Amino acid sequence: MLSTDPKLANSGLKFLPQSSSGSPNQELLPLTAKVNDKDALEIGGCDVTTLVKQFGSPLYILDEFSLRTAAAQYRDSFKKYYPGAAKVIYASKAWNCLAVCRIVDSEGLGIDVASGGELYTALQAGISGDNIYFHGNNKSAAELAMAIEHQCTIMVDNWQELKTLVELGRDRASFEAIKIMLRLTPGIECHTHEYIRTGQIDSKFGFGLDSLEAVFEFVSQNKELDLQGLHAHIGSQIFELQPHQDLAGVLMDWAIAAQKYDLSIKTINVGGGLGICYTETDDPPSIEDWVKTVAEAIAAACQSRNLELPELIAEPGRSLIGTACVTAYTVGGTKTVPGIRNYISIDGGMSDNPRPITYESVYRAVVANKMSAPLENKVTIAGKHCESGDILIQDGLLPRVESGDIIVIMGTGAYNYSMASNYNRLTRPAAVLVNRGEANLILQRETYDDLIRQDLLPQRLLNLPQS
Repeated sequence: MLSTDPKLANSGLKFLPQSSSGSPNQELLPLTAKVNDKDALEIGGCDVTTLVKQFGSPLYILDEFSLRTAAAQYRDSFKKYYPGAAKVIYASKAWNCLAVCRIVDSEGLGIDVASGGELYTALQAGISGDNIYFHGNNKSAAELAMAIEHQCTIMVDNWQELKTLVELGRDRASFEAIKIMLRLTPGIECHTHEYIRTGQIDSKFGFGLDSLEAVFEFVSQNKELDLQGLHAHIGSQIFELQPHQDLAGVLMDWAIAAQKYDLSIKTINVGGGLGICYTETDDPPSIEDWVKTVAEAIAAACQSRNLELPELIAEPGRSLIGTACVTAYTVGGTKTVPGIRNYISIDGGMSDNPRPITYESVYRAVVANKMSAPLENKVTIAGKHCESGDILIQDGLLPRVESGDIIVIMGTGAYNYSMASNYNRLTRPAAVLVNRGEANLILQRETYDDLIRQDLLPQRLLNLPQS
């Protein structure tokens, strides 16, 4: 942990929060981070500067220990605090690739997917359909058929989807009811970016509470549908606990309403949303505290309503993998605008981390090859894209930086690779998994050939005279 490494405590990271719980979401760097005798940052026993020499940059560096620790904390905390059956499902939209799916599956977690591509990846990683939950507000008939074929649980978001599922169920050669859960919009708002609030009434996701009675009636009349339970998700990067307590009562009240239609709600899915540390001022609850709040709230809501405990499902994403990964960049040029700003340009930017330009997200950085150097330079870290807004960090404190130095930006495990693009025809970075001094490539760096793999030139263009 960070708090046990005196070199980190005395380095440019002296402002890091000191997590007493050992909860990965409360740290800025992965749990295995340390400074070695070369004054370089190590993660998972691997020198970051050596990794860049071997694999190039930009480079996603994923610490397996931190990811497994977060998964274990979720799993074990539910066993500790919830008296009924519970299941943790990784919200793989945070980072969906074969290696990550395989790791969380090996920790006993299920997988939440939000597209046919994420579903296909999970299946190729060897995940059983019984452990896959399919989300999304506009699933195609082909995607739904794929989920049905593999016996996944489908989180139904709207009327069109309900009707499509009934049609698909009727067309099946052998009858087997389709496992579904109903996503509802609970009308609960939390303090986070407006783009990642999903529980408020005005949301593209889920059935409004005013339509649930009609939905229950429709489900009860169609034997093709096997209603497993109810689902709600109130947002992302949340530091508050009260909204999760409020959600428990809303869900259990609707579990009671379903009984009028002879529907038994066996499972309650409370979504995820627990925040992480992106900067030293962030103060999210620990994984254990979040689980304790959710588990006790559902248990209390059931007791007060004289209901049996349902199976309880949670869907963490960011808090599982966000702080387990960093991104390493190589410094190129620098520019000083006298009296205004010092720019440092790196070899990546908004194509490998679109969150700053999309959500105004704030990050923290260190210089991996100068970990104990004094923080004496206020800099703006600029990406290499042809956009003035391609800025990853504004006015951050770093040591004096030179061309060739290695900048590490923390907390890049969630919604970085998964939202990466080829803007300006940059190739997407490689990713390595580090553990106990071993580094394994889990995503190859794209090549220029990859960029044009899907390009086509019609014959008439090939026949045009060249200038």
